[in-house]
Amino acid sequence: MTPAYPHARLRRARASGWSRALHRETLLTPADLIWPLFITEGHGVEEPVASLPGVSRWSLDGIAARAREAVALGIPCLALFPHTQPERRSEDGREALNPDNLMCRATRAIRDAVGDAIGVLTDVALDPYTSHGQDGLIDDAGYVLNDVTVEALVGQSLNQAAAGADIIAPSDMMDGRIGAIRVALEGAGHANVQIMSYAAKYASAFYGPFRDAVGSRGLLKGDKKTYQMDPGNSEEALREVALDLAEGADSVMVKPGLPYLDIVRRVKERFEVPVFAYQVSGEYAMIEAAVAAGAGDRDALVLETLLAFKRAGCSGVLTYHAAHAARLLGA
Repeated sequence: MTPAYPHARLRRARASGWSRALHRETLLTPADLIWPLFITEGHGVEEPVASLPGVSRWSLDGIAARAREAVALGIPCLALFPHTQPERRSEDGREALNPDNLMCRATRAIRDAVGDAIGVLTDVALDPYTSHGQDGLIDDAGYVLNDVTVEALVGQSLNQAAAGADIIAPSDMMDGRIGAIRVALEGAGHANVQIMSYAAKYASAFYGPFRDAVGSRGLLKGDKKTYQMDPGNSEEALREVALDLAEGADSVMVKPGLPYLDIVRRVKERFEVPVFAYQVSGEYAMIEAAVAAGAGDRDALVLETLLAFKRAGCSGVLTYHAAHAARLLGA
């Protein structure tokens, strides 16, 4: 039973800093962060992404340097996304199966730089490799074909696992791909490679800057509404998560982040499994735009939004602010 005022004064516990710290229910640390990084060709290359202020594409030496930086900051995992050269894109996305593609070379560069001191999460989808910008193989009408795409995703996953990926993260939203990838990983001797499924990935308006970063915005024909989820649905998200867990996912992801915290909470309460969220490019860009306009303080905005993910039930967050947040948390 809670006594009534004045015997109950909830402000008593807020009256001093030490007391607020003592009573804090949710904590954020650098260990809660996954840092997404964009890879490009060359050496000594840093290519700023105009629609993502403060974010760049890095050549392999830069990716290695970012890995060393992340280890020093206490960030436990990096998420890699390639900017594939136009001449290496094709209708069938076959560059995804190249054992010497950017993703595989970046994974090996991180291993050479820091060994096993950090985890490497690799994106599994064909959109960085297709000439049409879709996440899978298409028919003559432009419809993304499910089962043949799953076959390609299995090959892509094995390619990344062989290069040293710790976490395979299918972001394509094809039906059945988690089970097929898990069977293939087990059969190839990659029993300890985790699968973090983009289980509830919505057809969102918040992805634009990301498509700039990987070079697919101008290539995309049509939209992705036939495979990514309708933003109006939440029961469907629970079905997606249930299927992916049954097929062998070790953890699940909700994407985008802040606009879908209700989904994070429902997934966590229903399944009691590790749930991650991706604070996507549009969310990041909005914070940076607010800061540039003088509408908010970057440090406060970054930490408050990341804390909201943890409070909603996230085990961790993919965020482009990872390094900045880790510095603030370690100060």
